[in-house]
Amino acid sequence: MHLAYPVVLSALLFCTGLYGVLARRNAILVLMSVELMLNAVNLNLVAFDVWLSRTAEETLHSGQALALFTIAIAAAEIGIGLAIVLAVHRNRGTADIDKLRDTAEGHDPDDPDDPDGTGSSGGPGGPVSDSDDDVPTTGAAVTKAEATA
Repeated sequence: MHLAYPVVLSALLFCTGLYGVLARRNAILVLMSVELMLNAVNLNLVAFDVWLSRTAEETLHSGQALALFTIAIAAAEIGIGLAIVLAVHRNRGTADIDKLRDTAEGHDPDDPDDPDGTGSSGGPGGPVSDSDDDVPTTGAAVTKAEATA
């Protein structure tokens, strides 16, 4: 068997996975695309290992060993990634990557009272207060004020 066949197949798999990572919006589909890219790398590792073992006298099969390590790392990655995606889906109600980009606490992009979308009434510099009363503006200050009251 020629080396070109598995290399071309690997390149097609990798390009398909790369397209999936760049074009998909669902986090689970992005993780599946990353797995497809890792499998393309594994195919290359094994193909080159077989090709080099025919020409070399020593058969260490280091490509196949690296492929096994890659499979183990990919299994750990998908387990952790899926746990994170499920936790985020439970908290936010969506697995859409575009909606998950803003992870700041207390920021609601659909808030009708916040016309500029900054999460504060004063713009990027922070909230503007016209009065001098002791009104806490941050979450920690609110919690501390409630605890002392």
